[in-house]
Amino acid sequence: MTQHPAPAASAGLDPIDRRIVAELSRDARLSTRQLAALVHVSRTAAHTRLHNLVERGVITGFGAQIDRTALGLKVTALVIVKIADVSWADIAARLSELPFVEKAMAVSGDIDIILTVSAPDHEQLSQAILRDIHSMPGVVSTRSHLILEEIAGHAPALAPDIWR
Repeated sequence: MTQHPAPAASAGLDPIDRRIVAELSRDARLSTRQLAALVHVSRTAAHTRLHNLVERGVITGFGAQIDRTALGLKVTALVIVKIADVSWADIAARLSELPFVEKAMAVSGDIDIILTVSAPDHEQLSQAILRDIHSMPGVVSTRSHLILEEIAGHAPALAPDIWR
């Protein structure tokens, strides 16, 4: 079995930093006091380490996990996009500004971009894909795959491999 170097080692994260990242992956609303108690360091140490993780770019932001359905976005699709004669950065920026487009990702293989698109209903999803995405200059073709069910895996800091 081949051993792969742990990304945490190359990122310079010690076990306490990894535990801070893991705890914040579970609950980004933890106070510094709660975080300190969970990782067994002083409040000052937790604050300093948290600040350093943000400054180093390990933690890039704090946010809420949103339930699309509760927002009225009842249908989600992965839209596979092939492009031609345009730069990925330009078209990805334009696609990501469209209504209902949550994310644009460059991928390898025989496709160029995968979009996550959520809309209130099938009609509006269809209009977003056919009217807005498929007709955008530079888009050669699209294929859509409705997401029937979504099950969360491990957040990066909670992955059972290198973080334990």
